[in-house]
Amino acid sequence: MEFNYSSCIMCPRICMVDRTKTYGKCRSGSEIKIAKAFLHRWEEPCISGTNGSGTVFFSGCNLKCIFCQNYKISQENFGIVVSLDEFERIILNLQQKGAHNINFVSPSHYTHAISECIKRLGEKLYIPVIYNSNGYDSTTSLKLLEGIVNVYLPDIKYYKNESSIKYSDANDYFKISTNAVLEMYNQTGKAVFNSDGIIQKGVVIRHLVLPGMTGESIKILNWIKSNLPSDDIVVSIMSQYTPFYKSHLFPEIDRRIIRKEYDKVLNHFIKLDFANGYIQERDSADSKYVPDFDLEGILSVSIDKGPTLEL
Repeated sequence: MEFNYSSCIMCPRICMVDRTKTYGKCRSGSEIKIAKAFLHRWEEPCISGTNGSGTVFFSGCNLKCIFCQNYKISQENFGIVVSLDEFERIILNLQQKGAHNINFVSPSHYTHAISECIKRLGEKLYIPVIYNSNGYDSTTSLKLLEGIVNVYLPDIKYYKNESSIKYSDANDYFKISTNAVLEMYNQTGKAVFNSDGIIQKGVVIRHLVLPGMTGESIKILNWIKSNLPSDDIVVSIMSQYTPFYKSHLFPEIDRRIIRKEYDKVLNHFIKLDFANGYIQERDSADSKYVPDFDLEGILSVSIDKGPTLEL
């Protein structure tokens, strides 16, 4: 499938904007814009391993989460534009540094560039490719990545449409994200791990428990259990919610979750008897685990020498 940036339908917003001339609702144009590339050691153990995940943070995002911990890049569009050649060198550099995988964060508005890049790299890239998204993905765009992405790492954030509209300005989030997850599973099938426990293919579904919304969390877990083979997937229940960005405008979520909330979701998770899963310690809700996005930490690119990564 070919993609035309002049009338963008890449994500479920279908904003039809000419991204060669202006920004879409994702706050991105047609050029690749990256905020950070580094070895990330704070992902799930099957992703970070001992060496770290070769993580590439794209600028922009197709959601408008009012609690986003990475708002500097997702909402304020921090980053630098790179060419496709530079993008390839960034990926190969991460691989050379020992990354267990290449982990594309907030990739939904760059699926075409990712597809083209990985195809061009061919056998030069020999570690798994991870698509790390907010779950608000178009199944049409995901089909661009079939046979290219090895591991999908989507969120399922909300069950109620009222919540997704209020906190992320996204209509039909649950319907869209669950359809996306089904497509992801159809592409990858059962999760496979190497001898070191690093995932090589499959789907890892993340769910962040939000303050006062344990009912939605339980319904999301029920959907996963009813619609996907629990032995085939990995589920990660996250307790790290911290009220960043504009959370102070919404008093009901302007706080961290309490132990009782997380335990309620965790107990239901255990009751459903998922075969593979992760939970988080409560101290993960700390700003020290948020990547630092600044001009000193951003990757620098030299067309002659190739990119160097500030790790």
